[in-house]
Amino acid sequence: MLVLASVVLAASLGPVPVDFVHAVLGPATDNLDRTIVFRARLPRILLGLVVGGALASSGAALQAILRNPLAEPHILGVSGGAALGGVVTVLFAGATPGAEWSLQPLGAFAGALAATLLVYRLGIVRGRLHPYTLLLAGVVCNALAGALLLFLNAIADVYQAQSLLFWLMGSLAVQSYGIVAAVAVYVALGFTVLLREAPALNCLSLGDDEAFHLGVDVHRVRRSAFVASAFLVGAVVSVSGMIGFVGLVVPHIVRILTGADNRLLIPASFLAGGVTLLWADTGARVLLGATELPVGVVTALLGGPFFVYLLRRESTRT
Repeated sequence: MLVLASVVLAASLGPVPVDFVHAVLGPATDNLDRTIVFRARLPRILLGLVVGGALASSGAALQAILRNPLAEPHILGVSGGAALGGVVTVLFAGATPGAEWSLQPLGAFAGALAATLLVYRLGIVRGRLHPYTLLLAGVVCNALAGALLLFLNAIADVYQAQSLLFWLMGSLAVQSYGIVAAVAVYVALGFTVLLREAPALNCLSLGDDEAFHLGVDVHRVRRSAFVASAFLVGAVVSVSGMIGFVGLVVPHIVRILTGADNRLLIPASFLAGGVTLLWADTGARVLLGATELPVGVVTALLGGPFFVYLLRRESTRT
């Protein structure tokens, strides 16, 4: 009900006021409300639900895998790697037909997976995963990916440079229903894997040795969840660019409401993440009237202070 109500309200809000009832029940032709709602706003709203859900559920999974409350795709550099992979694919694929739903997600997935493996490897010190080393490695990876994106932006032609800004700032600007459906299929595949591994992730939260004695194949579960998270992030970054902090804030709030059981936490984070990004994007559309903010700016303004709070809380515990 919350998701449906959010969709209806968000479709009704915007720089141009519309009558949602008239858009749905009014005539099919010469109906400006219907055109605005179904051609401009609804694809964007559905994309927000898919992207927000993917980011939040992957954030919940990464926090469980790494046993680190600060883990999330953007901070760990996974989103940056995905954006870099997607941009390189765009530059090489050019105007290849179907590239936006085939080559770009695969390129972004490859970038996300490479960044995940690099950060994880750098985070291991003397055979053990060190949370703060992992965090610093993610920050460095993110900065490196951002620098490479700016470099590519500098050498790209004017048309390519405009599209590259999209990857850096994050946007849910109007996409076709076909693109939204294609991304939803990718997200469904990755999300299914995370759900399958949710019981094992509960065991991992007790520690590797305890999980092993409970019969969990620790390395297989961790590898599977890493790949699924990278797949989710790569798929959504390929159509939305880098949108940070949804994967950090939402799982923490949901964990307070539902508890730490990943069998409930991951699907609940998916729903809450979708609704959160939907409203963040709605705010980006309406806060400054006709001038639209990048949704990545809104999520950063909301999530940045929350990250500082978590960082200080974890520092006092160690």
